Amino acid sequence: MALLKIARMGHPVLRKVADPVPNPTAPEIRRLASDMIDTMLDAPGVGLAAPQVHESLRMIVFRVPAMRSGGESVEPTVLINPVIEPLDDGMEHGMEGCLSIPELRGVVPRFARIRYRGVGLDGEPIEREASGFHARVIQHECDHLDGVLYIDRMTDLRYLAFTDEAHHITEALEQQEGRD
Repeated sequence: MALLKIARMGHPVLRKVADPVPNPTAPEIRRLASDMIDTMLDAPGVGLAAPQVHESLRMIVFRVPAMRSGGESVEPTVLINPVIEPLDDGMEHGMEGCLSIPELRGVVPRFARIRYRGVGLDGEPIEREASGFHARVIQHECDHLDGVLYIDRMTDLRYLAFTDEAHHITEALEQQEGRD
């Protein structure tokens, strides 16, 4: 087990388009994936992209805790060379944070339903449909592979806050939704 250093906003690796992983079954990819999962769990986080640990490769690791997704749980998963396809035009606004932007959270629009595919460490295809928090995590991590941070997707910077103050934004959004 090795905990990897997480690149923070401002480091150029976070703004590059990552390279495809040529051999998903290579021992060095398996080792990187294991270290990424350990780093994600230690942070603690729900996702981590290879560029966030200074590796410009198209690989993400993620998990979906049941308590964050209305009961749906996904164990730590490695997805290599992922591709996302929105299933419709429906969008949802939700609060996001990022291990590369510590202490801040913001409201980000994301597709509500997606299909994603890629390969696992065994080289076998992975294809799933996701919605809600699961879909949000995948989209957030895959953005890192294209040099995009969640703040780039924000439509209103008034909804960017320090983590310990973000509850004010969440409360305001809930009140607004109640009036709509």
